[in-house]
Amino acid sequence: MKVILNDLTPQLGDAGDTVDVSAGYARNYLLPKKLAFEATPANIKLYENNLKQRARKISKLIMAAQEQKARIEGAGDLIFFRKAGEDGKLFGSVTSSDIEEILKEKGIEVDKRKITMDRQIKNLGEMDVTIKIHAKVTATLKIVVQPEADQADVEESAPQTDEVASEESVEEAEPGEETPEPDQPEI
Repeated sequence: MKVILNDLTPQLGDAGDTVDVSAGYARNYLLPKKLAFEATPANIKLYENNLKQRARKISKLIMAAQEQKARIEGAGDLIFFRKAGEDGKLFGSVTSSDIEEILKEKGIEVDKRKITMDRQIKNLGEMDVTIKIHAKVTATLKIVVQPEADQADVEESAPQTDEVASEESVEEAEPGEETPEPDQPEI
């Protein structure tokens, strides 16, 4: 059965492609989900009339996808802290759902099904992940997985507050030295 695809369909083609599929696949999956419509002469003529409108719509979608690509790639490296064994293997893995969640926290909406990984992330280290935003636009994102012990080191190296810093300076003063009060400026 010949059908014309309405949208990008994995393994079949892009929107507007005329493909030949089995009748059962078309009737039970493609047509009910409105992923395609039957390629009758009337439908082909209707589709060709709407082609210019669709071209404008597709160009807008591509522009929006390129903007989203810039936001994703501008987000920088995503750093995950996970429990790991001594040999660097994770207890669990970093999944596309984890990546989607972190991107959502940064204000970027991405469907986890669009995130493709060459292999599962089950080891410490760095890996590139691709996000297929549109058929013609893909973004690459760098994922860094570090052990949880490093997370404590990062928190310790964070800048101290003024209150904590002033208490430490009072404790470090030698006996007999005059120490400034924390609330008063030193003259």
